[in-house]
Amino acid sequence: MEQKRKIALVTGGSRGLGKDMVLRLAEKGIDTVLTYNSKAQDAQEVVAQIRQRGQKAAALQLNTGDLKSFGSFTTQLQAVLHDTFEATHFDYLVNNAGIGGYKPFADVNEDMFDELLNIHFKGVYFLTQKMLPLMNDGGGIINISSGLTRFTMPGSSVYASLKGAVEVFTRYLAKELGARGIKANTVAPGAILTDFGGGHLRNDEQLQKTVSGFTALGRPGVAEDIGGVVAFLCSEEARWVNGQRIEVSGGMAL
Repeated sequence: MEQKRKIALVTGGSRGLGKDMVLRLAEKGIDTVLTYNSKAQDAQEVVAQIRQRGQKAAALQLNTGDLKSFGSFTTQLQAVLHDTFEATHFDYLVNNAGIGGYKPFADVNEDMFDELLNIHFKGVYFLTQKMLPLMNDGGGIINISSGLTRFTMPGSSVYASLKGAVEVFTRYLAKELGARGIKANTVAPGAILTDFGGGHLRNDEQLQKTVSGFTALGRPGVAEDIGGVVAFLCSEEARWVNGQRIEVSGGMAL
């Protein structure tokens, strides 16, 4: 009997780390629904690349900080699962979507705090809750955190604190969803050269030198360093990995 194809839902999958994740998932034979916030054309280009690899894919718009939109998103997702994948459920949820935010603690205002809170923790928490009825037993949840929960760089107090909350949340997911065979893990990238945070690292050569200086492998990361780890966690090889924080930083601040 032909084995049922697995499906992953990856938020923020149109560029950067998310794009590499969905392409690496395709290499493992996993179909993907990816979300984008505003880059519709980028998302469709990624969908085309996945289909060229012989996998099914679809893109849906989602602002993960707009919790009121999760109901309509769920309805759209159900339609896409039926029409594109001939399915009613999916297997893996990758909470990847996010934005940067860099300000000294003394300068952080409530608007900035709330925007980051909604996208990086509240949205992750309630989107995951909303998706649970659509997830197959035996699947998995991967939450993207940050190396900044272990080491500190001034200006990231809000972002890093919220990622710390995600790491605690992930352990609770692992415990509470174990009865359904659903695993939950965190992947914590180090400093990565993408357009994240307006290209915060990519556009600052001095910061790149600083990062290289305290990274054991002597360079900043690139998107291609991360996607394979996420794809691994969505595979049978990782079936006994649960409740873990996997840092993918090249050995920063050891």
